[in-house]
Amino acid sequence: MALVIDLNADLGESFGAWVLGDDDAMLRVVTSANVACGFHAGDPTTLRRTVARAAAGGVAVGAQVGYRDLAGFGRRRMDVAPDDLTADVLYQLGALEAMCRVAGTRVRYLKPHGALYNTAVTDEGQARAVVEAVLAYDPALPVIGLPGSALLRIAAAEGLGTVAEAFADRGYDAHGHLVPRSQPGALVTDPEVVAERVVRMVRDGVVTAVDGSEVAVAPRSVCVHGDTPGAVAVATAVREALRGAGAAVHAFTHR
Repeated sequence: MALVIDLNADLGESFGAWVLGDDDAMLRVVTSANVACGFHAGDPTTLRRTVARAAAGGVAVGAQVGYRDLAGFGRRRMDVAPDDLTADVLYQLGALEAMCRVAGTRVRYLKPHGALYNTAVTDEGQARAVVEAVLAYDPALPVIGLPGSALLRIAAAEGLGTVAEAFADRGYDAHGHLVPRSQPGALVTDPEVVAERVVRMVRDGVVTAVDGSEVAVAPRSVCVHGDTPGAVAVATAVREALRGAGAAVHAFTHR
C-alpha cells in the first residue's frame, strides 16, 4: 500500500505591521494550513486573507487555537480554568469559521498551538477542556496532536477523530516530546537533514532523539513551522523527498 501523508504548517501569524513567515509561498507547498485564530497571533485582516488564499489553493484550513497570549506568541504555559479554556477555544473556532464561511470553505480540524499543545500532551485537565470545546462545536471535527498525548487519548475516548502528528523541524527528547525551544537541539533547519528525517519518520516510523535514542512515531501529518528559518525551503525539500520515497502528499481531511 502506498504511503499517504499530510503536510501542515502554522500560518496566519502576522499581526498588524509585523510580518511573520511567507504564507503565500507556504500555501503553495503544504496541504493543510493551521491558521492562527487571534489569541496567540493573527489579526482579522491576516486571518481573512490567509483563509481566502488557502481556499483558493485547495489547502485544508484548520483552527490553531492557543492561550490568550499575544505578547508571548502563545508559547507561555498559562493556568487557565477548564471552563474558561473551553470557552476560549470555542471563541477562536467561531472567529476562524466566520473567515472560512466568507471564503467558501470551513474549518476542517483543530490543532492546539505552542504552550497549549505541549501542555495538552500530559495535562489531562487542559486536554479535556480542549476536547470539550470540539465536542460542543462539532463532534465530526478531527483533532491533531502528538502521538501518545493526553489530548489524543481523551479525544479518541470521546469519539473524536484523531490525527497523530510528527514535527519536521523540531527536536525530540527520549520520551517522544518536543525539546523546549530554550534548549539546544530544539530546531532542525537544514532542508536536507529535515527531509531525510521526515522520510524516515513516515517510512520507518522512527525519529532520532537529541540523545541519540530512537523514538517511535507513526504520523498521518507532518508539520513544518511557518516561522522556522528557511521554512519554505524546508517544506519544499520535505514534500519533494516524500514524493521521491513514493508517498502521496495530500490533506488527511480530503481522503
